[in-house]
Amino acid sequence: MHKLIISLLVMSIIAVSCQTDNKTKTSEADSAIDVKVEALLAKMTLIEKIGQLNQYSSRWEMTGPAPESVDSMAFYTMVKEGKIGSMLNVTGAKATRNIQSWAVDSSRLGIPLILAYDVIHGYETMFPIPLAEAASWEPELAKKSSRIAAVEASAVGLHWTFAPMVDIARDARWGRFMEGSGEDPYLGAKMAYARVKGFQGDDLSDETTIAACAKHFAAYGFIESGRDYNVVQIGDPTLHNIVFPPFKACVDAGVATFMNAFNTINETPATASSYLQRDILKGEWGFDGFVVSDWNSIGELLPHGVAADKKEAALKAITAGSDMDMEGNAYINNLEELVNEGEVDVALIDDAVRRILTIKFKLGLFDDPYKYCNPEREKTVMRCDEHLAAAKEAAKRSIVLLKNENNLLPLKKDGLSIAVIGELAESKDVPLGSWRAKAITNSAVSLVEGIKNTTGTSKISFAKGPDYTVGYRSFVTELKINTSNRSGMAAAKSLASKSDVVVIALGEDCWQTGEGRSQTDISMKGLQQELLEEVCKVNKNVVVVLMNGRPIEINWMAENVPAIVECWHLGSEAGNGIAEVLFGDYNPAGKLPVSFPKSVGQQPLYYNHFNTGRPTNGEGNVFWSHYTDESKEPLYPFGYGLSYTTFSYSGLELSSTELTADSKIVVKATVTNTGEVAGEEIAQLYIRDLVGSISRPVKELKGFEKITLEPKESKVVSFEITTKDLEYYGASGEWNVEPGDFNLWVGPNSAEGLESSFSLK
Repeated sequence: MHKLIISLLVMSIIAVSCQTDNKTKTSEADSAIDVKVEALLAKMTLIEKIGQLNQYSSRWEMTGPAPESVDSMAFYTMVKEGKIGSMLNVTGAKATRNIQSWAVDSSRLGIPLILAYDVIHGYETMFPIPLAEAASWEPELAKKSSRIAAVEASAVGLHWTFAPMVDIARDARWGRFMEGSGEDPYLGAKMAYARVKGFQGDDLSDETTIAACAKHFAAYGFIESGRDYNVVQIGDPTLHNIVFPPFKACVDAGVATFMNAFNTINETPATASSYLQRDILKGEWGFDGFVVSDWNSIGELLPHGVAADKKEAALKAITAGSDMDMEGNAYINNLEELVNEGEVDVALIDDAVRRILTIKFKLGLFDDPYKYCNPEREKTVMRCDEHLAAAKEAAKRSIVLLKNENNLLPLKKDGLSIAVIGELAESKDVPLGSWRAKAITNSAVSLVEGIKNTTGTSKISFAKGPDYTVGYRSFVTELKINTSNRSGMAAAKSLASKSDVVVIALGEDCWQTGEGRSQTDISMKGLQQELLEEVCKVNKNVVVVLMNGRPIEINWMAENVPAIVECWHLGSEAGNGIAEVLFGDYNPAGKLPVSFPKSVGQQPLYYNHFNTGRPTNGEGNVFWSHYTDESKEPLYPFGYGLSYTTFSYSGLELSSTELTADSKIVVKATVTNTGEVAGEEIAQLYIRDLVGSISRPVKELKGFEKITLEPKESKVVSFEITTKDLEYYGASGEWNVEPGDFNLWVGPNSAEGLESSFSLK
């Protein structure tokens, strides 16, 4: 026993020593980089410094020589003269090596470019869209998918991704809802931290890692009316308590870069906000990376009406803390003159250049500017078996079972005739999702293919029904949806009438979501609702597979269809992942990261709302906070999700009912699998501050734990509460922990749970 104790002590000392050594090594490496940066900075001319702040997109296929157009030759010359610090949208090992050689071999100082791309949920192997992956409530899953995305992207010579997007979103009309993790800052922060760690790993100089970029700073998800690029009016408490936590989590994870937002915040464009970029990000949070504008967001200071011309825009942006100008042409054309006129202190330029050079050194680009350009690795890692297996795992773990009346699911693999219906069921492209990087068009496993792969039976029949979309589909074109041609309706209805079960895929095309895809109507488009109703007339055993990138209105479906499976846009292995859930090879365990509305008129909708002075109808009259034509409650609440088994919660215990500054409360509850099959459950902890110096939300997520239970098995989930969990940013402009009474809940979602209370002394 003594030997064991001594051994454990030695191991503990070694572990602490290793941690100390690692910190020392990191500190020493950073100091060495600082010296190199200062030495290089001292050699640079003003125009070379400004060049580092200038980013352009690819002007042609970089695998060959520059075209002879005037614009392309001018760009080619800028690269060789060191007037460009970064490029985006150059992909492929050959192309990235080519463009890098122009900068390194031809410019005076040989400073390498940092090459960037929008690697949002995979590079060529597509994982579930971020909103879907958040439904897994598994940060480690997000970390793994980001890690694989980095492995693939780095092999083609990329160093930097414009991800993760960590905007909290409450309005399903916003097209970019699909890029984030939903409506909650606690869950959002956990996923954000994990994604940064996945992209960046433990060492940016590792050739399989890429620099991450937290975006969009800040409050892009709060745009008025859910309309992209629109304005934001927001109070400081909401900004700090709801919007900032995922961004702060990215800083804590060591994120290399930030991207500012298109929107204004309280009349000031985020790109020109010193409060956001200098006071909060680089000041209070101590962020030492660099900030890149969004595409031409510095140039867009003109239509925002805060700059008369690009020169004034450049002045406002650099003063506010925007370090790199993406496609704005504001810095490269105006900063030199502004410095010479005394309008911009060269110290601001030096600070921005210093930050950018530091990331380039950390990536190891000065040691070997071509180490990321690896044609051999490019050939072997793309969509390899290991990556596709991980994509399927992520897909099935992101699925949420919304309804399963009479245990229609899981389906039997034999003995049933199954009709698969809907254009989305056959699509090999829609599941890839929006913001798909270099995914190969039509490379996803379709739902039809997945079902056949899983069942191996010939009793699967398919009918497309009416066309859903019409014409060409792409990222840059408006999607056209069929609203009048009912060809195929009769055939789908006929097949449904002759089948034991119908699996019908409905929802959204992937190009209905993403940037620029805001909608006033979030119900199913085209003839989908009509198709569903016609199928339900002839067959009551209907399973709806929802494919969508935002919460959508499905009231009729929820009332009339026995089984609904929320499947989002799940990536390369979508069909296989969905099929494993439909046939019970995997018991779904996902939970909604966002509230599902009953009507678009409820938007914005979120669980952690505030009470009004009249929250309930206590007097039986009309004068209380409600709608006269619809419930104010969601159709499905945040955190909701069913399983093929059932769970019960019991035995809620608190280690104490009083909390002090130097103590903690341990909250325990027993979760029991009361069903007949094994399953996973995500137990959730919510807290309410009953009385504060300002109004506090009716509930706030403060913890969650995912557990696996065999039939009839019970496990105890445990959460710790400290004063840190009760902090909030108040009207005083400070973070407060105020004495008082609190309620807490432990349960399966934000609307249910065992309840108790405690007080803070």
